[in-house]
Amino acid sequence: MPTAIRAPQPAAGSGNTVTCLIRFALANIRRRPERFVLAVLGIALAIACVTVVRTISASFAATGEESVADVLGSAALWVVPAAGVHYDAQAGALIADGDAPEISIPGGWTATRVLSGLVDIDGEGVSLRGSDEIASGTATVGHALAERLAVVDGGTVTVGGRRLQVSVEAAGQSLTVQTALARSLVGERGWWLVNAPPGGEHRRDLGAAFGAAVGLPFTPDPAVRPDGDGAGLVYDTVGGSGPLTFEQKYSALFSGKVTSSTLGLISTIGLGLGFVIAVSSFLAAVTERRREFGIMSSIGLADEVLYFFLVESAVIFVTAYLVGVTAAGIAVAVVIPGIASVASWLQGAALTAMFLPAMAIVGALVPVHRLLQQRPVSLLGDR
Repeated sequence: MPTAIRAPQPAAGSGNTVTCLIRFALANIRRRPERFVLAVLGIALAIACVTVVRTISASFAATGEESVADVLGSAALWVVPAAGVHYDAQAGALIADGDAPEISIPGGWTATRVLSGLVDIDGEGVSLRGSDEIASGTATVGHALAERLAVVDGGTVTVGGRRLQVSVEAAGQSLTVQTALARSLVGERGWWLVNAPPGGEHRRDLGAAFGAAVGLPFTPDPAVRPDGDGAGLVYDTVGGSGPLTFEQKYSALFSGKVTSSTLGLISTIGLGLGFVIAVSSFLAAVTERRREFGIMSSIGLADEVLYFFLVESAVIFVTAYLVGVTAAGIAVAVVIPGIASVASWLQGAALTAMFLPAMAIVGALVPVHRLLQQRPVSLLGDR
């Protein structure tokens, strides 16, 4: 009796199924390449807009954290004037808007009065600070400012008509000179940096204790502004609740100015329009291929119809994401090279990627939902 020879069957498994779905999705893309290109470009444009905004936001956040860290150093408390402080974009540093509060330092506490203002050096707006810790005839310059002024360690810089020997330290954008020289240029504008008594560095109520001793309100929240009619405000940089440091909270204020601005609103609307473009593309594909999916459903492959759309959606969104973030990187490098950096672009791209899974899944489910609710016979009957 002859032996029946059966044709080899493909191995059943998730790997084989995924491969088939990918091949099926790519075949459909090749069938309608113009639809694929238009969908990718529309979504990529939206992703590029969001990535640019997120990149700028990340750059501002880094700037905010660096600027406040440059001010605080190791201080636990920051006592600012009633007029507050502001960030000067040209100087790249925080500047005091009023005179440092007149306070008497309680026993055991260590405090340093720092004068702060804006001066012009060789046509550059520079953050000038005054400290008693700086010797007469010398100036301390941050690395970033040293590069901007083209000065080196051991060189000289002219401030207020006086030639000072430069010591390049830290990474900030400020130039620190002896208090008397700073006072002659910026007056009494400035703030206090305060450290706790020995043994109390890790207390969570330093702001409350110091504020009560000097008669000033306190807060661990950098979003709180001083009362213009008051005497000043104590920022507690080590107190408060939550996992974020004072520097991180301050940086969030900078990034929030971007994401909550008109630019942030436009990017969000653009992302929504990109999603609408994707859904419209899938709706057209569903309408065009109803009979094909009816055949698949009639032979028990209804689930594969959903999986197919999920795979095709993933291919479109991943391609659009790569195109969009690349375009965003080129745009920020060409248009705003002084603001954005590679690190901020990568952070912006990562934040944008968080939207992709939900958009890809929902983008596939919306058009295919009604399709799966119909009987295969009704799908086969459509022309």
